[in-house]
Amino acid sequence: MRRTIEHVGWGQLTYEIRAIVAIAHELRNMGVPITWENIGDPIEKGEKLPDWIKAIIAELALEDRSYGYCATQGVLETREFLARMVNERGSYQVTADDIILFNGLGDAVAKIFGFLRREARVIGPSPAYSTHSSAEAAHSGYDHLTYELDPDNGWMPDLQDLENKVRYNDSIAGILYINPDNPTGAVYPCSVIERIVDIARRYDLFVIADEIYANIVYSGYETCALSQAIGEVPGMALRGISKEYPWPGARCGWIEVYNKDKNPEYKAYIKSLLNAKMLEVCSTTLPQLSIPRVMGDPRYPAHLEARRAMFEQRAHEAWEAFQGIPGVRVIKPQGAFYMAVLFEDGVLNDRQVLPIANPRAREYVEQIVQGVPTDKRFVYYLLGATGICVVPLTGFCCQRKGFRVTLLESDDAKRRWTWRTIAEAIRQYLASA
Repeated sequence: MRRTIEHVGWGQLTYEIRAIVAIAHELRNMGVPITWENIGDPIEKGEKLPDWIKAIIAELALEDRSYGYCATQGVLETREFLARMVNERGSYQVTADDIILFNGLGDAVAKIFGFLRREARVIGPSPAYSTHSSAEAAHSGYDHLTYELDPDNGWMPDLQDLENKVRYNDSIAGILYINPDNPTGAVYPCSVIERIVDIARRYDLFVIADEIYANIVYSGYETCALSQAIGEVPGMALRGISKEYPWPGARCGWIEVYNKDKNPEYKAYIKSLLNAKMLEVCSTTLPQLSIPRVMGDPRYPAHLEARRAMFEQRAHEAWEAFQGIPGVRVIKPQGAFYMAVLFEDGVLNDRQVLPIANPRAREYVEQIVQGVPTDKRFVYYLLGATGICVVPLTGFCCQRKGFRVTLLESDDAKRRWTWRTIAEAIRQYLASA
């Protein structure tokens, strides 16, 4: 073409959680039954919304206003409701004008990073959630900047590593954290969040907190929202209904904006996000209308508590399944519905294999494992031998070797079979060479 039309950062748009699906589909076409453990969709794994939530959504579907545009920033009554929820947490107070609704947090993330000045970088955790890391890297055209999460300290952020990187890289304009974390399931104490905010304050940065799993924190673990720790620092929290009702297909999320009036550059940046949203007219109306009715229903707290207890029990079950395997470390999740399985340094190599009964599948796997990271090699052999589809940890912008599983399978027998099968596959794989 007469001009180069590729965006400089397009090659950074990688999403291993979905990319491995193509491999799984190839194997399924060869006759390998697939057990999907790659993506955080509770509905796909058998969870059903309570009938009372479905009834509210059904009633809204009969209202004519559900089919029209809404305000660009979001339905006013919904923004007012969400602002009250923020204010009830205490500390920072917001108004409806501090809430912006999006078509899911994927839409929000694309705009948050897409409308940053290219030279302004946001540092995030490693392991990273691919949507954030890919969007940040694509906007800049360079690899995503990361600070370490430390498995020796319960996957907590290495705050010294974070501050050193902030101090010596003046392109960093913001800090991202995810709490509860995906993919590790870690939950950050208030003291950790306060220290992240303090680093941002001292180096004149803004903070992004992904709080999509905020209402899935297991018993015995204390945390706080960014709004309770933000003080005078510019920041935003990302929330939504996809993991909480759960209704991922609604594509409905929002950001809570803090301290935009205290910094003119930050205020202009937030205005750019709203202007970008204006070009789309608005986000989907019906899911927004459901938020005050569902979250404001007296049955909602019990619904959240039941889900927290369910995932906590599954986290313990999964953690127990991987105990006693030489060469493997698992830190018990504290929230969300994921668990990271970590291989000890040096236990993986490029000679290890699993027996694959299906000849076509075996030949295919032997071809695609050439030159890949050693944890991805294990994941491909696991997929070919057992049909279980997990995500390699190196797919989360991470040098550590391991994989992520979900805690979402609703069929108790299948879920326990999955853990047992993966555990046995690890033993067999590590012993193979």
